[in-house]
Amino acid sequence: MPRPPPPHGVTSLPHQCSVLLRRLAASRSLASSSYFLRALRCLHARLLTSALLHAPPHPHLTLRLIHLYTLSRDLPAAATLFCADPCPVSATSLVAAYAAADRLPAAVSFFDAVPPARRDTVLHNAVISAYARASHAAPAVAVFRSLLASGSLRPDDYSFTALLSAGGHLPNISVRHCAQLHCSVLKSGAGGALSVCNALVALYMKCESPEATRDARKVLDEMPNKDDLTWTTMVVGYVRRGDVGAARSVFEEVDGKFDVVWNAMISGYVHSGMAVEAFELFRRMVLERVPLDEFTFTSVLSACANVGLFAHGKSVHGQIIRLQPNFVPEAALPVNNALVTFYSKCGNIAVARRIFDNMTLKDVVSWNTILSGYVESSCLDKAVEVFEEMPYKNELSWMVMVSGYVHGGFAEDALKLFNKMRSENVKPCDYTYAGAIAACGELGALKHGKQLHGHIVQLGFEGSNSAGNALITMYARCGAVKEAHLMFLVMPNIDSVSWNAMISALGQHGHGREALELFDRMVAEGIYPDRISFLTVLTACNHSGLVDEGFRYFESMKRDFGIIPGEDHYTRLIDLLGRAGRIGEARDLIKTMPFEPTPSIWEAILSGCRTSGDMELGAHAADQLFKMTPQHDGTYILLSNTYSAAGCWVDAARVRKLMRDRGVKKEPGCSWIEAGNKVHVFLVGDTKHPEAHEVYKFLEMVGAKMRKLGYVPDTKVVLHDMEPHQKEHILFAHSERLAVGFGLLNLPPGATVTVLKNLRICDDCHAAIMFMSKAVGREIVVRDVRRFHHFKDGECSCGNYW
Repeated sequence: MPRPPPPHGVTSLPHQCSVLLRRLAASRSLASSSYFLRALRCLHARLLTSALLHAPPHPHLTLRLIHLYTLSRDLPAAATLFCADPCPVSATSLVAAYAAADRLPAAVSFFDAVPPARRDTVLHNAVISAYARASHAAPAVAVFRSLLASGSLRPDDYSFTALLSAGGHLPNISVRHCAQLHCSVLKSGAGGALSVCNALVALYMKCESPEATRDARKVLDEMPNKDDLTWTTMVVGYVRRGDVGAARSVFEEVDGKFDVVWNAMISGYVHSGMAVEAFELFRRMVLERVPLDEFTFTSVLSACANVGLFAHGKSVHGQIIRLQPNFVPEAALPVNNALVTFYSKCGNIAVARRIFDNMTLKDVVSWNTILSGYVESSCLDKAVEVFEEMPYKNELSWMVMVSGYVHGGFAEDALKLFNKMRSENVKPCDYTYAGAIAACGELGALKHGKQLHGHIVQLGFEGSNSAGNALITMYARCGAVKEAHLMFLVMPNIDSVSWNAMISALGQHGHGREALELFDRMVAEGIYPDRISFLTVLTACNHSGLVDEGFRYFESMKRDFGIIPGEDHYTRLIDLLGRAGRIGEARDLIKTMPFEPTPSIWEAILSGCRTSGDMELGAHAADQLFKMTPQHDGTYILLSNTYSAAGCWVDAARVRKLMRDRGVKKEPGCSWIEAGNKVHVFLVGDTKHPEAHEVYKFLEMVGAKMRKLGYVPDTKVVLHDMEPHQKEHILFAHSERLAVGFGLLNLPPGATVTVLKNLRICDDCHAAIMFMSKAVGREIVVRDVRRFHHFKDGECSCGNYW
């Protein structure tokens, strides 16, 4: 017998459940909360116990329940309900939900589960959109074709909007492809729909052909209605093509205060490096009372930070403070992150930290931003504190800290942190590997650097310019200039940094002519040199004594490339003149500089005076340095060396006394060598190394052979007034000589001995190692603070010019 109807005034259970489900749907803003999910599961249980789920009279209850589960992100529960009755409506909800969760294969499986005869246009649209979202153009086109082939179904506006969005991801999309899709739209009669027209404009603007831009403009002009998405698509499209002027022209056509279009134009200026224009547009936006949001502020602050517009950025901060109460925490977060970046880049890290500390909501970007700020401000101790305090770290956090250690002169700590990163199963990206490789270059750890090179190949980072450029520099700094050149040749894509790194490598190793030839080749191949390119060229000329060539390239900077020489360029040229004994020309060059001499320039003058013996100019340069950098030990040592070289022992002693009275400590000489997977360090007169006795004994034996070949100790480099035999003993115990002796004893026969030194190699050690290379028949490489010396068969690659 049929169930009797409920008494008058009593609501049926299905109706009650339907009302409750509608109320839950109305509170979808709470869908991610635990309350929403608990209420939903209670209703689900009620429907199960009442046998109302999947009941023929009430299919809408099951459909609504599935939809609500997709909103709550309990996708497995929704999928379980769907399996009992795979209908197209529930499949559409699940396809959209799983696609939004980046689970494309699962999303497509729900489409496949619905029998072809039951599929409708809406379900097809959902799958096409899912493929478009995942940038899979070909499968999206295939589903669209199946929609056309069904016979009973017709594509609608949403079908074409999704198809055109997917079409933008076709590889090497051409104007012909765009025109074909455009024709399909017109034939279907969907050409008047706003969403379809917007998708057509976006499709044409993604095509690289200039003809496609004209077609996009034609679609725009023929559109009966336009919205903010229309104008934003055109503005962004022109900016991506590098035509900011055309983007601005389109922007000026906009009728209405669409804040998103203003934001797109400001962002376009920022990405094109036009910070002043971005700020001016922001100012106009304020005057015309266009609504400002977090996207506006982040773009403008980025512009101010990039070019150091501190006053402008502070005025933007003032606008933010006035609007701050209107920001929800999620909107305030990116703005606060941008403020931290702005103050950090403008050199006010204290204000950046105060903003960071006052943030009620922080994410990993916030922590990385203040971490980067401390690293860029050379506050490495503070950066370490932040890194240790971070509640969560990502790859960028580790990369910033590794790079910070390298640039701060703590290469060993950088490698330790890199190894810790890998031990914690955090996968380094190519930039992090570049930092670790740079650390190997600083330490001269060639074996470790080669191991990291192997990792890069295994991980498929060979095409990374950051890793490749780091490898060029690492091999060069470890004395393996041939391997550096090979790396340069096999890199699939080389940029200006690659050229600069290779030019620098050749120059450091004394191959000045080859460095200049490579620079000329770079220019001939259309690579525009920058200020670093000229710095490496001038350094190469400096190391090879190419004075006339150095002048020629220095003058070419401004004349041919519009690059204004900076302090570092003048320093290199002045040092080049001083080394060549042309100290008078160096003095005249200082008078033509557009700025006052800096400490590095006076130091170059003082060094040149030591070579030329110009005591008066040397004393003047030293006086200037004493005023500018009174605690720098190099000034005292250079001046003392200059007096000692001229035999002015009283003046040299006076300088050393002045150094002691001012509490200035001389950096001790230190040399190190890699052997047996370990770095061995030697100081002057070192007796603490486990093999020190054997090294001294070996050097005495080799020294006898060297004297037979004509070696005579150059005792005048010992800047103390003492007996000759005492000076010889001091020379004998220099750190680089001890390190070379250790290498000759411990490295395999025939292997190149590579030693690194923290100071400039002295004249006597340079001569001694030349004789040593001939006496033992081995190649010896020494990297001092200035350059590389390759000793072989009694000669050095520097040609005794360093």
